[in-house]
Amino acid sequence: MNDVVFETERLSVRRWRDEDVVVLIEVYGDADAMKWVGDGQPISKEECHRWLDVTRRNYATRGYGMFAVELRSSPEVIGFCGLVHPGGQAMAEVKYAYLRRYWGQGLATEVLRGLINYAVNSHGLSYIIATTAPENHASHAVLINAGMRRGELRADEDGGFTQIFQYQVM
Repeated sequence: MNDVVFETERLSVRRWRDEDVVVLIEVYGDADAMKWVGDGQPISKEECHRWLDVTRRNYATRGYGMFAVELRSSPEVIGFCGLVHPGGQAMAEVKYAYLRRYWGQGLATEVLRGLINYAVNSHGLSYIIATTAPENHASHAVLINAGMRRGELRADEDGGFTQIFQYQVM
């Protein structure tokens, strides 16, 4: 079965396989990277397995979810990207994360451009958001370079703030 969803110049994006949980655990186990995600704590192996179950359900119900990202030059999984609806929100939200050794190479921007194109052309999505910590300037640059616009700064339940970015088909 061909599970490739889309490709970019350097990357191949495909549905998750069971063996990909190893990379998921490595990405989510990186304390420095996780300071920008959720409560800032690394995610456990058990939570990663649950996360993959949710992703499989999303494939079945929405036709999309989170995907593994591979280098086209090798079959190595270097991270993930995808479209989610946290807490049942109506609009799709882009997510992405890479193994630290692949940061700073423009791969996140490249995959997000491909992901937005996939969302619009394969699923008819016309409005997509991304959320980041206001201090996460690297992610802000990635999102802007991928074609998203800075939106509102939203207050969180815990007293913090979340920066919203948006992409809208005109």
